[in-house]
Amino acid sequence: MQRVGVFICWCGTNISSTVNIEQVVAALENIPGVVYIKDYQYMCSEIGQNLVKDAIKEQNINRVVVASCSPRMHEATFRKAAAAAGLNPYLVEIANIREHCSWVHKDKEAATQKAISLTRAAVAKAILNEQLIPGEVGVEKRALVIGGGIAGIQTALDIAEAGYQVDLVEKTPSIGGKMAQLDKTFPTLDCSACILTPKMVDLALNSKINLYSYSEVTEVNGFVGNFEVTINQKARSIEMEKCTGCGICLAKCPAKKALSEFEEGLAKRAAIYTPFPQAVPNVPVIDRETCIKFVTGKCGLCAKLCPTGAIDYEQKDQIVNQKYGVIIVATGYDLINLDRFGEYQYLDHPDIITGLEFERLVNAAGPTGGKLVRPSDQKQPKKVVFIQCVGSRDKSERGKAYCSKICCMYTAKHAMLLRDKYPDCEAYVFYIDVRTAGKGFEEFQRRAVENYGVNYIKGMVGKIFPGDNQLQVNGVDALSGELLQLEADLVVLAAATQAKPEADEVARMLSISIDRDRFFTEAHPKLRPVETHCAGIYLAGACQGPKDIPETVAQASAAATKAIGVLSKNKLVNNPCVAKVEQAVCSGCLACIKICPYEAITEQVIEEKTRGKVRLRRVAEVNETLCQGCGGCTVACRPGAIDLKGFSNQQILAEVDAICR
Repeated sequence: MQRVGVFICWCGTNISSTVNIEQVVAALENIPGVVYIKDYQYMCSEIGQNLVKDAIKEQNINRVVVASCSPRMHEATFRKAAAAAGLNPYLVEIANIREHCSWVHKDKEAATQKAISLTRAAVAKAILNEQLIPGEVGVEKRALVIGGGIAGIQTALDIAEAGYQVDLVEKTPSIGGKMAQLDKTFPTLDCSACILTPKMVDLALNSKINLYSYSEVTEVNGFVGNFEVTINQKARSIEMEKCTGCGICLAKCPAKKALSEFEEGLAKRAAIYTPFPQAVPNVPVIDRETCIKFVTGKCGLCAKLCPTGAIDYEQKDQIVNQKYGVIIVATGYDLINLDRFGEYQYLDHPDIITGLEFERLVNAAGPTGGKLVRPSDQKQPKKVVFIQCVGSRDKSERGKAYCSKICCMYTAKHAMLLRDKYPDCEAYVFYIDVRTAGKGFEEFQRRAVENYGVNYIKGMVGKIFPGDNQLQVNGVDALSGELLQLEADLVVLAAATQAKPEADEVARMLSISIDRDRFFTEAHPKLRPVETHCAGIYLAGACQGPKDIPETVAQASAAATKAIGVLSKNKLVNNPCVAKVEQAVCSGCLACIKICPYEAITEQVIEEKTRGKVRLRRVAEVNETLCQGCGGCTVACRPGAIDLKGFSNQQILAEVDAICR
């Protein structure tokens, strides 16, 4: 016989101010099976948990119902309390009377009646709950980091520091990401390469880290502790073991018409190239689309000149299959495509550039050697206009509704660098709002105005008209209402940041979620900010949303810590609330296989004896290790052969009956 104990939480005044606790207690007293009811101000506190433990032992309770906040908050708390008292933790049921009642109702009577119904439903389900025993699975002591920007680098270094093997996959020829393209970093204005390059070198020299540059992850299967990953290591046409990085091939290559990706198209590169001088690995790659040897079959000069014979035109892509215990996604961000922002004339005039292009022009290692010049005529500009929020906070289809977070700060940085290097050059900034949420950020932006004389104009630019020698910037001063016409030599657009174009594909491959802006979605924005809904897969950096460098590094270390927590275990406990198939009822339609997002269901052929004859029949089978208990298969199953442990059809119907009484 089931003996149910019901524990009702006041949650301070969160629940009790809207829900009449005494009325809920009175309504539950006569429910069959309920032998004990207790209410308390803070049931999740140590005292409240002890009330649950003591009642289990003293009242011989074998089912527990807690009416409190969301199970997402404290289900684990009360399960641990029940387990400590000797009760199977999966015999605990949570009725959410905070979010579902007190937080959404102003009418106390309506909220109270709803709380009674939800708690009654939880009791009905609890009576039918069965003991569930989690399974165990081994852990592959190896981590995969996808993305070689500062987030991926920091994550890999932290995991390696803990003593675990790490494979880092970067799709470009070198690690470094966007940070490698920057000149200075805010708010300290220290050299970006000076703080990034040592980390890149540390990663390259770390014996625990295996770097797959110029590579991509093409397939992911398995589950937490045992992911099976396929990596495509693209052919560099260079034997990395032989290459010394002497640079002869780069200097002598006759095909130098390709636009440099690292220089944002502001300079040309050779068909055989290293992205930038501090690249890791410092080994060139041959761009087969522009290489004369691959296009026409002629040339081959680099192979003739290479002193170590490292050039290999016949090199093929290599497929690497590896197992991992955890995966960290650190794929970074891109700038928004400005094709649809015709009013700024970005595509039509070379002197209208993005903030990242400005970074390359003022960088000593950039295409102009650090000399800021107009791309159109290589002359030094006398007046520069910076335009913020280009594509950010734009609710139209062409833009992004969110704030890109870093634009206000890097625009202030750009204006300060400009005025510091060229004091006679005028700097104007058009802005909607100045957002400087960060340590030292407000002071940094104020320095741009007070110490460097940068002119900030609150307003938007309506149109840019290219002239013979200058750009006419038409805007509005929102504070005075005045229409402005500024003659500028150079215009710098603070383009919005956005998710990588391949984010959809990566999300499908990893079975993780993306939001409406195609950034990867965390499991909980406050309590699980680096985890995903897929166990064992974590997020680091701007692939989860716009971030500056300090925040990116902090999140990378947080993701590494979560990953180390998994890798440190020899065995992982599975969630026992998984699907099960009644094979005698299964018709073999296998519709469940198509709908399962975790590929946890497979076809199995079984033998059946009917009237002395043996026949083969196909049925569905659930891999309980892969199953995440989403319940999609139970809905798709036409004959009703699939049920979910802990959420069976019988339990759900019992809840419905209890609510409808």
